[in-house]
Formats: sequence, structure tokens, C-alpha cells
Amino acid sequence: ADFGQTENVILKDGFEIDKRVETVPTRDKPDDIARAMGLAISRFAEVYVKRRPDILLLLGDRYEMFAAAAAALPFVMPLAHIHGGESTEALIDEAMRHSITKMSHLHFVSMDAYRGRVIQMGEEPWRVATTGAPSLDNLNGFKSLSRQDCEKLVTMPFEPAPLLVTYHPVTLEYENTAVQIKEFLAALENARLPVVFTYPNADTQNQVVMEAVKKYVQTHKNSRLVSNFGTSAYFSVMSHAAAMVGNSSSGILEAASFELPCVNVGDRQRGRLHGKNVVSVPCERKAIAQGLTAALDKQFKDSLRGMKNLYGDGHASERIVEALRAAKLDDKLLLKKFYTLKATQ
Repeated sequence: ADFGQTENVILKDGFEIDKRVETVPTRDKPDDIARAMGLAISRFAEVYVKRRPDILLLLGDRYEMFAAAAAALPFVMPLAHIHGGESTEALIDEAMRHSITKMSHLHFVSMDAYRGRVIQMGEEPWRVATTGAPSLDNLNGFKSLSRQDCEKLVTMPFEPAPLLVTYHPVTLEYENTAVQIKEFLAALENARLPVVFTYPNADTQNQVVMEAVKKYVQTHKNSRLVSNFGTSAYFSVMSHAAAMVGNSSSGILEAASFELPCVNVGDRQRGRLHGKNVVSVPCERKAIAQGLTAALDKQFKDSLRGMKNLYGDGHASERIVEALRAAKLDDKLLLKKFYTLKATQ
């Protein structure tokens, strides 16, 4: 419940939830995350005994996904992985993502550059398909809520247009979280613009971030904290925002489709390819302020008109479903061979 009850969105979309697996840690220290991973592996294994899928489809790089993949290994279960080959160098997600790649049998990557990385990791080329990012499929036929409806949803005027802000802990730098969030919020305060915050991930030190953001919202009338918008409302707010600020992958993947400037703060997304809408800055209040000035500049915003999103055309799910339907669940799929690249000079 602390993270917005995403299952309600799934149910609202008309899907049945066959089994719920508890993975969220009770606290936010490293040992809590490790214990949550261990419990998740055990609980996923219990599910697989009763409900073994033909193919297990995994998205991304979270430790919950790693637990689902690790539990599947003894079952000799075919795994398909979405968003492999990407890089977020300052996160434990980096190791999780590449580990899931090596456990998986089919790979659906968001762009050709990432396909090359997965093959570089020894995966046979026939296993790796460039599909684009599935999140962009949500934009097909998307009709934004009006500014007035977004204002009612957030209970705050969007005049001037707000900053849409998400800040997650940087898990390989978790000891610095308190200093980083202090610098981040100081820069937002100096910007003197309305701010709409979304919740941080359930990562190490997420409570440090959460408490600081809640305190900021309590002391700044022109700010709000939303636990879970849902896809349509989130994209609607994005379409009316002045810019995105923080370290969420959403600023890299989806913001480009809205021609929306993104101030990418710190090292969380370091290594991930991005479009020209992204301005990357260190997590220091002066640098963030300079990034905001650049992102909100009219000339910069005008330069984004007509830009192409590097992460696909909004038809990823169709390609993934087609590939899954065509997959033969035989020894060729299950018995992986390490693909060695030819030596280059």
C-alpha cells in the first residue's frame, strides 16, 4: 500500500491476478533488501510448483524480477526478458539486469545498440529481437486529460506549468542519499515552480527520500506528492508539465515522446542512451539549477519539436507477442550455447 497499490491498475485494465507474491521489504536497509530477495525466490518457487508457465516473461532489472528468474532456474523453465542490454551504472539493477539476461532464453530489447550488447554477452543472435520499449505502446490512441482535469486530480493549479519530479535512491551510493536528496530539494525550492512528486522505488534508503519529500510538500503550498497516478493520468500530467526532473527512467524512455525536457540528476541513469531532450547534471544544487535553466529555455524547448524517440514506435507488444507465439519450446531454446564474437582489431 505504501507504493500505490499498482495491482488496482492491473485489475482495472481487466486482467485477473492469479497469484500475489509478497516481495516488498519491511524496511529499507541493505539486509532488508537481501532478505526480501531470498523470501521472494522461495515464494516464486512455491507458485511455479502449482502454476508453471509455458514461458516466464520478465521485464527490466528490479531485484523482484531477479528473484522470479532465479527461482525458475531449477524448473528448467523458458525465460523471456524485456529491456536487456541497457545500462544504469550506479545501481544494483545493473547486475540484476545482466544476470537475468544470462538466465533468459529469449530477449526483447528496446533498440539495436542494446541488441548488440546482449549478443556481446554471449547470447546467440537468433534469440535477440529489437522490439522497442513496451511502455511507449501506452501512447497509441492516448488522449490527454485536460489541464483543468489534471489540476483537479493533483489538487493544485498548473499555472505556471509544474515540474514533474521523481527521485529514487542511487543504490550503489546509498550512504550519500541524505546529502543527495537535500541538494536536490534545495534546487527545486530555488526554482520557485509548482512541483508534482511521484513516489520513489522500494530501494535501499527509500525512506530517507520519502521523508524528505513529504516534509518538502508539507512546507511548500505549490507542491504535491502522488503515490500512483496510473498510466493515463501520469502521461496526462507529463503532457502539461514544464519539464521532468529527477533520476527516473521515465525521463529517458517516455519524455521524448512528449518532446518534454528532462533534467536527469546524478548517476542513476548513467550509461543509458537518451535523446536530445535530456540534460544530465550532477546531484548538486547549483548544477541542478543550471540544468533547469537550460531545460526551460524556450529555444531549447523549440529545438525538441518533431524529435524521434530512440526507444521505439509504440508497437513493441505486438512484436513480443508474435515472437512468443512463434517460439518452439524445445531443446534448441532451452540448451543455450555461448555465442563468441569474432575478434576485431
